[in-house]
Amino acid sequence: MSFPATRLRRLRRTEALRDLVRETDLSPAHLVQPLFVVAGSDVREPVPSMPGIERFSISELVAEGTELAAAGVRAVLLFGVPADKDETGSGAYDDEGVVQMAVRALKEAHPQLLVITDVCLCEYTSHGHCGFVRDGEVDNDITVELLAKTAISQAEAGADAVAPSDMMDGRVGAIRRQLDEEGHSATPIIAYSAKYASALYGPFRDAVASTPEFGDRRGYQMDPANVAEAVREARLDLEEGADMLMVKPAGLYLDVLRRVKEEVGAPLAAYQVSGEYSMIKAAAQNGWIEERAAVLESLTSIRRAGADVVVSYYAKKAAAWLG
Repeated sequence: MSFPATRLRRLRRTEALRDLVRETDLSPAHLVQPLFVVAGSDVREPVPSMPGIERFSISELVAEGTELAAAGVRAVLLFGVPADKDETGSGAYDDEGVVQMAVRALKEAHPQLLVITDVCLCEYTSHGHCGFVRDGEVDNDITVELLAKTAISQAEAGADAVAPSDMMDGRVGAIRRQLDEEGHSATPIIAYSAKYASALYGPFRDAVASTPEFGDRRGYQMDPANVAEAVREARLDLEEGADMLMVKPAGLYLDVLRRVKEEVGAPLAAYQVSGEYSMIKAAAQNGWIEERAAVLESLTSIRRAGADVVVSYYAKKAAAWLG
């Protein structure tokens, strides 16, 4: 029917009407909080480039778990910052490594909290790259072996899911085989299937001291210009045994989220990365935008584009707002 019989504003008139016809749901159940865990005790260190975000020692991490649960956050993603780093990233697969100890402590104190562990070497290598370096380049196959070793160590510690973020070819299949062989066939893999070589990772690299000493990561992370390649990566990861896929970053890659969701159809996560967080935070601190409204709008847009799960440094705050 033509105007004025059709008036779409009728269903926008009140909050109750708007809620009734809302197409995209955003709730604390969709959110995952990334956490940085460091060696030491009684440590809460602010990350200067990420106002409001801290690095936690294990005891403080457990306390933060209590706050997250109270806010309604049911899942966390752990990143480790070891006391010492080396060329092979051995801290990543050390059974007494900082993440492994953190997993055990969190699961003991908060058994209902879903603990996901990042599977990558960049936080643990002295050179800052995501794998084993040979002749100035990251060696894919040796790195895959170390990543599988890392995933097993984290699963043994009690991780509920492992999330390889390195972008090495074949790592999902290697991790799946190793998990199955070592008695962890029920442990899901959340694969960073489309992780782009983005300019938005700077604050994260400050938080974990993982800026590469030489070169960059464009030889293994994806070209921001490519979308079809993301679909290929997603399909390959599913064939290799991934249980959930991920696109990273989120906000500048909503088209990728939609394309992967429509063409692959698997459970899909998106990571609102450190640079996205810090841009919103900086604008809010300067009074240029209203923080709560901007955060919830950004998270809703990620859900609307197709993400079933949103990893965000705003998860704790957003969950409290939504609650």
